[in-house]
Amino acid sequence: MTRLHQAACRWIQGFGRLRTAAPACLITLALAELCCGCGGTIAYNGGGGGGGGAAPDFSLSLSATSLSLTAGGAAQSVTLTATAMNGFTGTVQVALSGLPAGVTASPSTLSLTPGTPLSISLTAASSAAAGSATLQFTGTSGALSHTVTLKLTIEAQVIPPASSVDVTTYHYDVGRTGLNPNETTLTPANVTSSQFGLLEVLSVDGNVDAQPLYLSNLTVNGQQQNVVFAATEHDSVYAFNADTGTQLWKTSILGTNETTSDDHGCGQISPEIGITSTPVIDRNAGPDGTIFVVGMTLDSSENYHQRLHALDVTTGAELSGSPMEIVATYPGTGAASSGGKVPFQPGQYAERAGLLLLNGMIYLGWTSHCDQTPYTGWLMAYSESTLAQISVLNLTPNGSEGSIWMAGAGLAADANGFIYFLDANGTFDTTLNSNGLPVNSDYGNGFLKVSTAGNALSVADYFEPFNTVDESDNDEDLGSGGALVLPDLTDNSGAVHHLAVGAGKDGNIYVVNRDSMGKFNAQNDSAIYQEIDNALNGVWSMPAYFNNTVYYGDQNSTLKAFPISNAMLATAPSAHSSNTFTYPGTTPAVSANGTSNGIVWAVENSSPAVLHAFDPATLTELYNSNQAANGRDHFGNGNKFITPVIVNGKVFVGTPSGVAVFGLLQ
Repeated sequence: MTRLHQAACRWIQGFGRLRTAAPACLITLALAELCCGCGGTIAYNGGGGGGGGAAPDFSLSLSATSLSLTAGGAAQSVTLTATAMNGFTGTVQVALSGLPAGVTASPSTLSLTPGTPLSISLTAASSAAAGSATLQFTGTSGALSHTVTLKLTIEAQVIPPASSVDVTTYHYDVGRTGLNPNETTLTPANVTSSQFGLLEVLSVDGNVDAQPLYLSNLTVNGQQQNVVFAATEHDSVYAFNADTGTQLWKTSILGTNETTSDDHGCGQISPEIGITSTPVIDRNAGPDGTIFVVGMTLDSSENYHQRLHALDVTTGAELSGSPMEIVATYPGTGAASSGGKVPFQPGQYAERAGLLLLNGMIYLGWTSHCDQTPYTGWLMAYSESTLAQISVLNLTPNGSEGSIWMAGAGLAADANGFIYFLDANGTFDTTLNSNGLPVNSDYGNGFLKVSTAGNALSVADYFEPFNTVDESDNDEDLGSGGALVLPDLTDNSGAVHHLAVGAGKDGNIYVVNRDSMGKFNAQNDSAIYQEIDNALNGVWSMPAYFNNTVYYGDQNSTLKAFPISNAMLATAPSAHSSNTFTYPGTTPAVSANGTSNGIVWAVENSSPAVLHAFDPATLTELYNSNQAANGRDHFGNGNKFITPVIVNGKVFVGTPSGVAVFGLLQ
């Protein structure tokens, strides 16, 4: 230090010990710094010779010093707190600066009350560039001002690798096998509560009674994305990025001045009826691909409407010719008929069974509201290119009831273009014509095979239990369950069999030969290919198929595995789950990589709902959503008739208010 500096230090030290009330006598920090290293002490005693009480002030603090965001990903939060000092009582206004382009903060206006933390959510849009920035939170109150900083890192959006796996229809395929054989991520080894669990719930505006659908590697907004679709009973259709949860679009199919339908006093679909059945997607239809949905509405004049809609999968926009009002009549003298024609009355029906897309046609099946008469059984065909009605078939044209319900299962089909389903309780003509068909064409409570040849619907074959009339009279019909078209099976002699399987309220498993179903014999069921009596405790669901095994989840009972040998189902299950499933039981689905790494998935209709995963050979449980501590994987109350969708390492489950998404935990 120079002699000049030493002299200045002595002068400043002496001056600093003076007691004065004049603010002009304050020594500035800049002058005080001249004394650095001189060993002196600067002291200043404020005016009047009294003591030195500190002025009121505040401090700012953040819950973290750094934060990472993913472009296009979920928001992250940081907490900002102001702490009062020396009796400070003011409000602190905070200015945020340094936000990079594409990053937003919520709330955008920040005001702090000392001692009350404020949570601030930061979100990076998909357009945000990767990089880092320093955010400054500057709080002011009068002349007081303090700043804290946050280091922000923006990570590039992760685009999942291209995949060819789509789920475009109910239970994966038109045979309704419930099998995805192309799952390479989820395995029995990693589907455990320590590695697998709930990732998020995609919120929507009503019950998701329809199974979610999925398209991989779809270009939306100029970007390839995996997309999951959800339809609600509030007549809305949603598209979400399946990996980030970002909502891509939402479309309401309500007409002007329309609402969803009331529930008609029937608890089966409640409290409103909009889109109930699982839609179907044709990736090659329209300019970008099309999702077809049926929705029910009520107009301002109290008229009900049923309409078929065709929506662009990338925008949700209605396509040309959409929607199509659903109207029909059919020759007959059955319920509600007039002048020799049975009318389709839209208010009397609900579209519950999953839509079937087959050879350019969309097929619809209709059910009633809790057996509220009058109603009959309807099957309809529409052109997917024009939405024009092509063919109509009434299944009880000279009787009543006989609807297509199947607990939401989709109409099934085989490679030859035949449609298979289980018809509900209703009129069956026990008098047969020379071809073994009911004389009045009434097929209530039947396992039906319908021809689509020439785009005309007609019953080609059927099976009726010998006690079909009693079953219909006592509401013990087949129509509560769905039909599954089995892959071709070879017996020990080398003969190939074309089979389908179904079960309903009577608890019997019916295996039909699709080439000769058995028709009706009032004495017995000897003409059916195979019947396993009392195998189940009543079915309000449908089975799944994997590795020569059929899996059934009957009500108030366990999930059961029925292996196939010599082209026949075992008469007793080879394995069953340790837990039971309350009404309505469960409709399982299976994921596998070819024939390996199989997992049987099932949803329990409880409160909270439970997602289960089982080993397919033993039905030993691998995982359930109650296992993790503190309800980590709970996803809300149960929703009956829901089947899980497993695709590309994720599991999607419809709920009363959204779609739960499960996957491997990060």
